[in-house]
Amino acid sequence: MHRPFHRFLKMAALAAAMALSLPAVAGNPIKRVDPVYPPDAARAGTTGYVELEYSVGADGKVTDVSVVDAKPGRVFVASAVKAVKQWEFAPGESRGKVKLEFKL
Repeated sequence: MHRPFHRFLKMAALAAAMALSLPAVAGNPIKRVDPVYPPDAARAGTTGYVELEYSVGADGKVTDVSVVDAKPGRVFVASAVKAVKQWEFAPGESRGKVKLEFKL
């Protein structure tokens, strides 16, 4: 008789544990700095993108940035990372992911 209820409790406990273990997802930045287009890439007419993941500290500042993907290669990576490190969010620890496109 009580089996379905016990199963429900186990599932609810598991869901609560997962929710507590996952960091919040960062919302929109309250301060966003756009990346600088690298002059050599602009002269060559190169376009591309950089996908980044980042962590936000309790103070709302970006603490870690890592590259997920970049095309072409490393052309835009330094500019993209430098820009995202300057972003600021509402206070509270979270994580985020962004794709920055570089188009002329």
